[in-house]
Amino acid sequence: MWEYKKFEALTHDEIFQIFKLRVDTFVVEQQCFYPDIDERDLTCIHYFTKEDDKIAAYARIIVDGQTVKLGRVIVNPQFRGRGLARTLIQKGLDYIKDNYPDKNISLSAQAHLKDFYSSFNLSPVSDVYFEDLIPHIDMARKPYAIDTQLEG
Repeated sequence: MWEYKKFEALTHDEIFQIFKLRVDTFVVEQQCFYPDIDERDLTCIHYFTKEDDKIAAYARIIVDGQTVKLGRVIVNPQFRGRGLARTLIQKGLDYIKDNYPDKNISLSAQAHLKDFYSSFNLSPVSDVYFEDLIPHIDMARKPYAIDTQLEG
């Protein structure tokens, strides 16, 4: 089951697990020494799935003007290799389609994942750049409402 929650709706255990997973992955595993927890955590939508009471996959959705951003995309190392990343992105895009159909969608992808994100109709909109010593590329897609208008 996938859950979508604002910060104030998260349980203490969920907050702990989410922040620990993010720090363990982005700061320790990827050796990116930056403050992962930020003020956006207070206003974004956190979405995730659990297996055996553990966060198995997580991302956050940030509404920023006319754009909705996916970020902090992560699959718990204990649950990798099962296709959860694909489901995680699709669930986020489905949520955006249902709740923010008129907004552009963007994300900052690690460059080696460009083809993965392209499979969701996200297109590169920048050159490769370095963020925390890791090559990244900005990717985006038009609002879902435009797809509906073109079909109709």
